[in-house]
Amino acid sequence: MKPLHWKTLIYVNIFWLGLNVRNTALGNVFMPYLVDVFVEPQIKNTALGMLRTAGLIIAMVTQPLAGLLSDRSTSRFGRRRPFIVTGVIFDLVFLVLLGLSSNYWMLFCAVLLIQISSNVSHGPLQGLIPDLVPEEQHGRAAGIKAIFELLPLIVVPFTIANAVAAGQLTLAIVMTGIILVIAMILTIFLVHEKPLEAQVQTPLKEPMLRVAGVLSGILAGSLAGLVVSVSLGGALGLILWLFLKSAAAWMAAIFFGGAIAMVSATLAGVWAGVAFSLGKEAKGERPYLWWIVNRLLFLTAATSIQGFAPFFLMSAFSIDRQAAIDLTAKLMMVAGIFTLVSALPTGWLSDYFGHKKLVAFAGLIGAAGAIVLLGTAIFPRQSVLYIAGSIIGLATGLFLTSNWALGTNLVPRENAGRFLGISNLAGAGAGMIGAGIGGPVADILNNYQPGLGYIALFSYYALLFLLSSISLIGVKKGTIFQGAR
Repeated sequence: MKPLHWKTLIYVNIFWLGLNVRNTALGNVFMPYLVDVFVEPQIKNTALGMLRTAGLIIAMVTQPLAGLLSDRSTSRFGRRRPFIVTGVIFDLVFLVLLGLSSNYWMLFCAVLLIQISSNVSHGPLQGLIPDLVPEEQHGRAAGIKAIFELLPLIVVPFTIANAVAAGQLTLAIVMTGIILVIAMILTIFLVHEKPLEAQVQTPLKEPMLRVAGVLSGILAGSLAGLVVSVSLGGALGLILWLFLKSAAAWMAAIFFGGAIAMVSATLAGVWAGVAFSLGKEAKGERPYLWWIVNRLLFLTAATSIQGFAPFFLMSAFSIDRQAAIDLTAKLMMVAGIFTLVSALPTGWLSDYFGHKKLVAFAGLIGAAGAIVLLGTAIFPRQSVLYIAGSIIGLATGLFLTSNWALGTNLVPRENAGRFLGISNLAGAGAGMIGAGIGGPVADILNNYQPGLGYIALFSYYALLFLLSSISLIGVKKGTIFQGAR
């Protein structure tokens, strides 16, 4: 391949902007806003958790399947662009359905359909860089991709979230569709793919079995975590009840049981998911396993904070849903700016100081940010909120670059795509664990004492950030895959 002009590298990545605007708007704005509209306050966190978990399960299956099907495509328009166009067309239809939703279950169906259509474009999109960009330019292309993935954290607050905060949901949905269509049109006309002359017989069975393995592992791990937490929490509650003779004993048990569930579900989910996917190869590969544990712990905390932020802010600042969306947008913008600023030099810093040190540092910074954010429940000041957002953004930027660099040094070069693909699926599983367990715990505790559930949730996320740093003890120098030495 001939080296590409820098403009071409931008063209190849431009759809990442539209895709991530859609994802950010859906997950951080539309879903919490509409759940609060349709669901009773006593169960809204559980309802949001169900919605996020179901959507992520759909995404984990649809995205790799669409990518594999695009590998086989012999369309004269190229392998990837027809899928991107198809996904966007259905996105527009399902966004209209989202706007027309009149109850929770209509919203539930609309979100699942959007997850299908969006991942029809997402999976094939990941093939554009390997298809069109020379290997020596992959780093620059990936850097541009990362910028387009982070820019929506700044774009969405200024546009879509502002419209929702002003009560203009329809306008916000139209904005989302327009940005998506513009990104699609630019990709159609500015990206030039060469059609395959003959169909590539890419096997579907093995990759999809791998997906099923990771998904089954995460679900089994979550179930195991719940069993452990219910057992230990129940025992603790019984002991406390014998002394206190009040409902506070059981609430304390649920508070601590939730923390146990989060951690044990993560550990069991990683072990089971990797074991299902790699089989005997998973034995003896502890550094790789602990790297995924680190990744899952950090991402569970980071993604869950984004998802539950509107409800937390409604409680902490005693504001309505529209004001909460506005405040969430400002928090996202601050976090997004610091994520972008810290991510840019992290590659160089990681090479200089070492990937592992920066990943550990990111976890500690994230824990500090979560604690400061938790402080707004006691001192509801916007200045404190923005300080928390800047700290969490800084941690996220450091983590996203340095953790991935660490992982590429741990996997065997000859099977790098396979092993890193498993870690991507684990990243999707992070949202399932954080939302699926966190939502019900928050509702139970909030119904006992308003706001207590959010104190529990954000305490868990601070703990997960901290444990992500501690988990790196398992990633020992010199104990890596033979292929990475």
